[in-house]
Amino acid sequence: MEQTELSELEERARQVRMDVTDMFYKWGHGHFGGSFSSVEILIALYFHTLQVDPKNPEWPDRDRFIMSKGHGAAALYSVMAQRGFFPEEWLGRYGDLCANLNCHPSMARIPGVDLSSGSLGHGLPVGVGMAYAAKMDNKNYHTFVLLGDGECHEGMIWEAAMAAPHFKLDNLVAIVDRNRLCIAGRTEDWLPLEPFASKWRDFNWETHTIDGHDLAALICLLDQVTSRRNGLPKVIIADTIKGKGVATMENDPDWHAHGIDQKMYELVIKELRR
Repeated sequence: MEQTELSELEERARQVRMDVTDMFYKWGHGHFGGSFSSVEILIALYFHTLQVDPKNPEWPDRDRFIMSKGHGAAALYSVMAQRGFFPEEWLGRYGDLCANLNCHPSMARIPGVDLSSGSLGHGLPVGVGMAYAAKMDNKNYHTFVLLGDGECHEGMIWEAAMAAPHFKLDNLVAIVDRNRLCIAGRTEDWLPLEPFASKWRDFNWETHTIDGHDLAALICLLDQVTSRRNGLPKVIIADTIKGKGVATMENDPDWHAHGIDQKMYELVIKELRR
């Protein structure tokens, strides 16, 4: 990747975090931690990997994307607005009762959203269905599912993980935002996931672990996994930092969901602009 392209994507990532901060400040509350940890993943997908057409969001041969960790929707909204799926002015009405952008994504209200989400655990099972439908219809599109690691405490995730290799869904890519925190605290304190990568391998997934904030590495790995049709579904365990980009939020479970006052808002924006 050219340095100019990488710098452009890094600037987009910073803009996403500022957009999220604006949305949550105006609304009074929001999921800062998990929104900030997933930014680079979403940028890599929407500005490099996903075969989509913002002018034709229902294009039958498009790649499918499921934001299974629906509470990270604000980051997704900023990325989709930058990509041209809807006007950036929509971001200013985030959370309004009659607006399109609410705290969880809705496929009924937002062009380009392939699944309404927010109830954790459902994204991967639906992704398995989408990938299987592509196989049945002889379509070449990929299905991508972004999971939270706390979400991987759900039994449905592992039922879907067992089904995908059985159906040889090599057109399915799961990405886990592995920030090691959930709403209740540290994932390993409540219900340990480790050895996490080994679990996926034991379910017969092609498994990769990567720095989830390294845009160049993410893009390279996404290119690799989407180029292989080897009968195996793929999972990318993206090691991330909850609250990435703001020192006072990073790795602090209290920032899973939080409100900010004007003073905190100004401090956050100042830090993100550095």
